[in-house]
Amino acid sequence: MTRLINPGLKQTSRRNVLRGSLLAGAAAMTGAASYAAPRRAPMHHANAASARLYKASAQGQAESRAKPADLSGYTRVRQELVAPPFAPEHEQVATGGPKIIEVTMETTERLMVVDEDTGASIWALTYNGSVPGPLIICHEGDMVELTLRNPEDSMMEHNIDFHASTGALGGGGLTHVYPGEECVLRWKATKPGCFTYHCAPGGAMIPYHVTHGMNGAVMVLPRDGLKDRDGNPLRYDSIAYIGEQDYYLPMDENGEYKTYEVAGDDYADSLDAMRTLTPTHSVFNGAVGALTGEGALRARVGETVLMIHNQANRDSRPHLIGGHGDYVWETSFSDAPLTGLETWFVRGGTAMAAMYTFEQPGVYAYVNHNLIEAAMLGATAHFVVEGEWNNELMEQVTPPRAFAS
Repeated sequence: MTRLINPGLKQTSRRNVLRGSLLAGAAAMTGAASYAAPRRAPMHHANAASARLYKASAQGQAESRAKPADLSGYTRVRQELVAPPFAPEHEQVATGGPKIIEVTMETTERLMVVDEDTGASIWALTYNGSVPGPLIICHEGDMVELTLRNPEDSMMEHNIDFHASTGALGGGGLTHVYPGEECVLRWKATKPGCFTYHCAPGGAMIPYHVTHGMNGAVMVLPRDGLKDRDGNPLRYDSIAYIGEQDYYLPMDENGEYKTYEVAGDDYADSLDAMRTLTPTHSVFNGAVGALTGEGALRARVGETVLMIHNQANRDSRPHLIGGHGDYVWETSFSDAPLTGLETWFVRGGTAMAAMYTFEQPGVYAYVNHNLIEAAMLGATAHFVVEGEWNNELMEQVTPPRAFAS
């Protein structure tokens, strides 16, 4: 990468020089001129069009600041976010009036092993240190109030675009935080369903951040909870939150995965790998095998699990081998769920939900049913289910044996 120093950032160390390189280089490598803008300007934008978008979004917000939101009638509650595949504590059916759900996330850059067998690793760009970022849960009509913090030792600027929100760029133009900064964004959950959120600094940095793990999901429940097509209530015993992540890891001339000293060093190499549109890995929850073995999901016969699946960049086709989607919401909770599906669909840039009640014990594989990605690129998880076997549903009548031809 060309070491271009951007005067808009401090330059007291190699780390700060690299920050400037990333910000200016994002523009230079995509054919646009780099520029030294005022500190609050979005220096990650790789072209003038994206810069204008963010400027217009910020201007629109500034012009409306004289009209503060009416928060009367809202109760403030704090939601403690937890690491995937788990979900924060929440009500399935809302009690009381609308709430302001306060959450905090840090944009942590950390070195992660993607595949222990090959030694493949990545400087992951994360929310709260996990891939995917933590699941946020609220109800229709609630406000989500996010405090977004970028640690001082970060290499890059970050922000967040909520697909669940209403407003230009999903809040992306209002949440740019440089290392050592924080901001607060509040938005109203007006549409029930599961939605993606992701980092979107501008230009080529958008796919770079997303394919380095910087994405997650929000679930906006109807105030009266989930229901079937006839309006009957549906309840779940637990949530399995699964983030499918496509990685594009650069390789050297010998076919070995490259390693890098700090976050952002791989920028130029990653752009080349991303342009192939061919992922080197497609994994669940950050790494090959993250949800198998000791990390496998757990359930019991008779337990109903709500599987929330997020894919911020590519289409996917989840399938629970030996189970089904009893109720599947591929789009909105406002629509009647699909029922009895063998495989369901996740549109790139969305999150969705599928509900299943386990009827047999055993190890169930949950896979992307592009089986090349499941078996060869890592898109496999396991549910380990305990309980009594039911021969009425399945029985081995005769074990394998030789037969006469």
